[in-house]
Amino acid sequence: MALRVAVQMDPIETVNTAGDSTFALMLKAQERGHRLWHYLATDLSYEAGRVRTRARPLTVRRDGSRHFDWTGETQVIDIGHDTDVVLMRQDPPFDMAYITATHLLERAATETLVVNDPAEVRNAPEKLFVLGFPDLMPPTLVTRRLDDAVEFRARHGAVVVKPLYGNAGSAVFHIGESDANLPALVELFSDVWHEPFMVQKFLPDVSAGDKRIVLVDGVATGAINRLPKAGEIRSNLAAGGSAQATDLSPREHEICLAIGPELKRRGLVFVGIDVIAGYLTEINVTSPTGIVAIDRFNGTDTPGLIWDAIEARHAAR
Repeated sequence: MALRVAVQMDPIETVNTAGDSTFALMLKAQERGHRLWHYLATDLSYEAGRVRTRARPLTVRRDGSRHFDWTGETQVIDIGHDTDVVLMRQDPPFDMAYITATHLLERAATETLVVNDPAEVRNAPEKLFVLGFPDLMPPTLVTRRLDDAVEFRARHGAVVVKPLYGNAGSAVFHIGESDANLPALVELFSDVWHEPFMVQKFLPDVSAGDKRIVLVDGVATGAINRLPKAGEIRSNLAAGGSAQATDLSPREHEICLAIGPELKRRGLVFVGIDVIAGYLTEINVTSPTGIVAIDRFNGTDTPGLIWDAIEARHAAR
């Protein structure tokens, strides 16, 4: 059955077609005969019980100088009436604008399938959702207090300090056991952000890689090992890291088996988790990435697996 698919994402003109997961999902949707619409989260509106957006139909292609073509004019569409599936794929920051978009889409989620489930995306920020699995995490502290951070470092040695709602490795700091910058860093975080920040025991084995493992409807489907560039602890590809092929270790299988049923129950169809040295550090549900690199190394079809899951969920509604 051909589906009407609206993709809530960043401007299509800015997509890096070589590695963008959303673009890969759009290509696969089109290959299966689904019709695509593109819109921005800022175009959502609500009135009299209906959620609408200004959206434009398009086709996409990987080859050629232009990776998309508009196939019609911008129209106001009713999310509940005019779409079968919404892919919520705009990039973070996970701020009030992002949260507001989840509230609006939740109003339409009884009529159309929103992936990932907007209410559960709102309830599962990457660095907070992982707190539900303390036995899988490295030693972790969430606080705004310097004395808490100092005491935590005294017990665990070198630490990593990062904002709760950062993304792509932004504002992640490695603070050594005797680094005198911890007080100034806590002061800076408290000035810049209202929320607590996260302090985690530093895992030196991050130099050997930070695995991004993709789970589709709660089942691990592939992974890449991300290596930090020289002089960095951050392995995020957006921060200059590089990817290599990898397999899952028994411990990583254990982590996936532990969290998979909860992801499926919450309607989190496409999830990317980060694992360093056998410790779960993040559960990414807003706009996970990595499937293009995984498929390039493994010869798999992760977008196809994701659409299999979406189509099954749609058929079951």
